[in-house]
Amino acid sequence: MKKLAGKIFKIILPLILGGAILYWMYRDFDFHSVSKILFKEMNWMWMLLSFPFGILAQAFRGWRWKQTLQPVGENPRASTAVHSIFLSYAVSLVIPRIGEFARCGVLKHYDNVSFPKAIGTVVSERAIDSILVLLIALFTFLYQFKVFNLFFDETGTSIHSILRSFSFTGWIVTAICGIAVIILLYYLFKRLSIIDKVRGTLHGIWQGVISLKDVRNVPLFIFYTLAIWGSYFLHYYLTFFCFTSTSNLGMSCALVTFIVGSIAVIVPTPNGAGPWHFAVKTMLILYGVAETDALYFVLIVHSVQTLLVVLLGLYAWLALAFTKRRKIIVKD
Repeated sequence: MKKLAGKIFKIILPLILGGAILYWMYRDFDFHSVSKILFKEMNWMWMLLSFPFGILAQAFRGWRWKQTLQPVGENPRASTAVHSIFLSYAVSLVIPRIGEFARCGVLKHYDNVSFPKAIGTVVSERAIDSILVLLIALFTFLYQFKVFNLFFDETGTSIHSILRSFSFTGWIVTAICGIAVIILLYYLFKRLSIIDKVRGTLHGIWQGVISLKDVRNVPLFIFYTLAIWGSYFLHYYLTFFCFTSTSNLGMSCALVTFIVGSIAVIVPTPNGAGPWHFAVKTMLILYGVAETDALYFVLIVHSVQTLLVVLLGLYAWLALAFTKRRKIIVKD
């Protein structure tokens, strides 16, 4: 019962959180006017042109994942890897973050890929993506500092107040606590490794994590990584031209709102619904977009792109249904 309650809580809480933010944002919104925007004022050509980049972003991720699995002795089919990515994004709409485990399960089921090793490579991928996003965010922050400063003021957050809240002693204590946590986790995992099953699992995860150093074609890996995020950006940026209010904002605004939205989806709600809407809408307003137009933009763009994720997930589900499982070869 406790496990069941925990699972239900993990599903319900993100829905409530995302729903509460969306309700607060759209509580006085006229939804009847959305149909007018969709069918009379919106330029759908640009939305359709953005779709291939949304598909490519996930496909590149699947191809890169296949590459990171090769150094640990796993060689899944490229099609299975891509389909697992499509499916993972779709199932994450129901339970946030569950997709990472789902895609590893797909490779385990169809291509006999070690689940712990697959999880380890996912951790490596996420680390690389996080570093890249942080670098882009830092560049964007410095380039558009005035806009970010306005954003913090509008949302009641002050960078100076955050920094001043920590004294020198406070920073020292925080560092000591961080080191203590790392040491504690180290000894905890060391104790757990006594159990063979846990030790094997941790070893598999560690193999996956360090697999990046043995990637055979580093330039290709770098290309896939840049292509993933370049495709994500174009998938988002092209939607600016769908609306009169955003068509003239330029690439710098698109980059800023893209980064802010990418950071906002860290909050565990289905496809970032709620936090993404709030963050992007606020930034658009700071760039001079009327609040109503900003609400139209985030509602329509997020809804259409989420629909694409659902369709790709359905396609992957059907494709996998006709995919033959690899036979396990037992060596004498």
